[in-house]
Amino acid sequence: MDAYLDIETTGLSPFTDSITVVGLYRQAPGGFAFRQLVGSEVTRDSVETLLTGVTILYTYNGARFDLVFLQSQLALELDPSISHRDLMYTCWARGLYGGLKAVERCLGIERTLREVSGRQAITLWWRYVDYGDTTALRLLLDYNEEDVRNLKVLRDRLGIN
Repeated sequence: MDAYLDIETTGLSPFTDSITVVGLYRQAPGGFAFRQLVGSEVTRDSVETLLTGVTILYTYNGARFDLVFLQSQLALELDPSISHRDLMYTCWARGLYGGLKAVERCLGIERTLREVSGRQAITLWWRYVDYGDTTALRLLLDYNEEDVRNLKVLRDRLGIN
């Protein structure tokens, strides 16, 4: 069973920053299902539950970021039955460099939230935490969802079976 994962964090250090959102888009009966964990919902048990039944996990820069954060913050390592495929390295092998958004632009993958970046995702989280700004939280969750769903589009564009 295939799944696509992306996380949002409070910064770039897996040792001093925290995971704020975990998004997962996975095969389900009849198609795909999207699920997010937010704030205190992000626990080792909840992420393991999300990954139950997954056999191939796709990320972008996950080997150096997402999975490192999950291991550092939650002491979570992928079950050996789950293969990890970091699409960033597939892109590099095809001469496509840069972050996910840059690669999407090169491949003509549309993005609704063009103005939101990873840096802004951090600001959105703190606007929610510090001021109760639910509009900021909704934008952050929409941004994460677009990242996760676009991983499947990227895989399809790269022609990975």
